[in-house]
This record gives sequence, structure tokens and C-alpha cells, in this order.
Amino acid sequence: MPSTHTWIRNVEAAALGDGDHGEDTEGLAEAVDTGREPDYIERNRAAWELWAPRQLASGRKAWEEVDLHWGIWNIPESELQLIAGIEPGHDVIELGCGTAEVSAWLARRGVVPVGIDISGKQLRNAETLQREFRVSFPLVLANAEEVHYEDASFDLAVSEYGASLWCEPRRWLREAHRLLRPDGRLIFFTNSALLVVCTPEGGGQAGERLVREFFSHSRLEFENDGPVEFHSTHGSWIRLLRRSGFVLENLIEVRPPPNAHARYDFVTLEWARHWPSEEIWVARKAL
Repeated sequence: MPSTHTWIRNVEAAALGDGDHGEDTEGLAEAVDTGREPDYIERNRAAWELWAPRQLASGRKAWEEVDLHWGIWNIPESELQLIAGIEPGHDVIELGCGTAEVSAWLARRGVVPVGIDISGKQLRNAETLQREFRVSFPLVLANAEEVHYEDASFDLAVSEYGASLWCEPRRWLREAHRLLRPDGRLIFFTNSALLVVCTPEGGGQAGERLVREFFSHSRLEFENDGPVEFHSTHGSWIRLLRRSGFVLENLIEVRPPPNAHARYDFVTLEWARHWPSEEIWVARKAL
């Protein structure tokens, strides 16, 4: 799901990217040097524990839908065809599942999903919906950067504004690669680069001017001890995917239809019809 720091608190969206000389490594260095869980994991867990109660109603609405609807603009899977080729019996891991509507939709079609999230309260929301809709699949309380499944356990990894926004890119991409079988696919959603640089310093809706630096550190903090987001430039994502062992298959810069309604209020339909507000990255684990 999109940057909750933007759409729940209506405060600053991120500055962009890793810079033009390579990706930010601050969070990774901390974990390597100290052996502790990176500080942003605990901070983001605390934020989601706070936000989780307001997610149940929107999660229930998503579970009720016959078709799966993706991203900010609720684009149907029947149009995007992101899950094409995933058949009953295939194994899928959702990295940062929230209320797990993606996993629920897959489970109803005979796919075997696992939902991973760092928030116990979010997983309890998902468990509530499992009981209501009589759909069952594993829900695991875990950091998507370090998942306790064996290598090559899944055919598809999905992150709809989950790990793709709230985890350090090198760490979660490397873990997704480990978890996937050879030729397995990775699909992830994130805020578009242009949306972020056009968002005012004080938050609110994106405007028609560039108001933030494009080349900056990928780790973004908006308040002391608050949640942490990660945003990268297109060039940085491509380098990170390649270094992690992925082959890039597609980058979809979403343009919503004229009658679309946004799930959140940090971007208008008029803006998103002119410029991309979100990006969908599709990659495959190299054989």
C-alpha cells in the first residue's frame, strides 16, 4: 500500500533516489556492523501498530471484491495481468502483506500464498478477515528482509507498497531473490519518482513544480523516531535489481483511466493523468 506517512498523516512525501553514484547503504551498514535489527524496522513496526486499527475497514472492502484491484488507482488485475502465468498450486510470498487482500485473492484461486508483515496488529486484521471470509493461508510475523523460509521456496514474490517502500532496497531485494525459484517473478509497487519530487515540503497533493532534489539518499525520515521510507530513482532500481540477480522485464508507469478514483488524497486524478503517480516493477530471477 502507498506511503502511509503521506496518506495517513498528510505530511512530507519523500525526496528521491540514491544519487547518481550508487545506492544508499546506511541501513545495511548498521545491520552488518552491529548485528542488531535495523532501527527503521522497529520504527516502522511501531508506526504500523498505531495505524493498523484504521486499516480493517478498507481491508474488508478489498476482500469483498471479485477482481483484485491494485495500487493507488484500483486498477483491476483483469487489465494489468500481473499474475498471468501463476497457476493453482504455485507458491507466492507477499512481502509486507498488511490486511493480505492480494494473498486472499490468490488463495481463492488455488494458489498457495504466504503473507509476511512486521505488524502483529496488521496480521490480526488479516486473521479477522480470514475468519469472516473463510479463507485460510499462513500469516507470518517477520521482517521481509529476513524471512525464515528455505532458499527457492516460491514462484512469485509480491510487494504492493510493503517491503518495496518500508525496507532497505538492497536487503529486501536480496532476500526476495533468495526466496524465489529459478525463473521466479518479482512484482512490486512504489511511489513514482516524479510524484515524490513534486510533493510540497509540508505534504499535501503533488503540484506542477519540482520542489525536491532528485538525487538524494534513499532513506527518508520525516520526524524524530518516526517511520522511515525508502525511495530510489529509476537508475538505482535498475542497478539494484541487476546486482541482486534479477532481469528486469517491465516497468509500468501507471496512468489511471479518466473515471478513476484514488484510494488516497495525496495525488489528484488530473495530476496522475498527466504524470505517473505510481510505478509497477516486474523482474525475473535469472536462471
